[in-house]
Amino acid sequence: MFTGIVTATGRITSVTPQGEGDDAGVRLHIHAGDLPMDDVLEGDSIALNGACMTVVEKIPGGFVVDVSRESLNRTSGLDGENDINLEKALRAGDRLGGHLVAGHVDGIGIVCRFEPVAESWKLVIEAPGEMAKYFAYKGSVAVNGVSLTVNEVEDAAGACRFSINLIPHTIEVTTLKNLSPGMKVNLEVDLIARYVERMLSLQASQ
Repeated sequence: MFTGIVTATGRITSVTPQGEGDDAGVRLHIHAGDLPMDDVLEGDSIALNGACMTVVEKIPGGFVVDVSRESLNRTSGLDGENDINLEKALRAGDRLGGHLVAGHVDGIGIVCRFEPVAESWKLVIEAPGEMAKYFAYKGSVAVNGVSLTVNEVEDAAGACRFSINLIPHTIEVTTLKNLSPGMKVNLEVDLIARYVERMLSLQASQ
């Protein structure tokens, strides 16, 4: 489990195919930036842009992960040399500064607008229509692994748009500063909303 509070920004420094064919995954070498690595062991979980991955090797200044083709197909930003948000897994007793984040990307969103508003920034994202039921005013969402609050939701045929206000601190310490219209982002809906939807759907079917 994670909280969506980014610990550091790192960078994918190399992407190596793990085999041939369309089903092959990749091995990523990650420069960890300011992420403390002293307590990281092989087998530990670290979220990369919101996607939970397993450390398979520690290297000077970073670590290595293997990413399956399934994960590559369902995420964005893990297939090239990009800056990424990093967060180590939550430990019992840690502060829950954001919200409960599983590290399982639910869908890919498209940035519609990203523009300054006074001292902050307004981010508008279009999500797949099937995810619309999980977004609510003042609800939580993880965007590229960052815990954020939804300020507005607009439903449309086959899609859903929601807006977020980004404070200067969030811009400074995450890779969200690099977004621009048309870019893809990883979305994870609120974990509690997912369970509520499941319970309601079962009640409706009985």
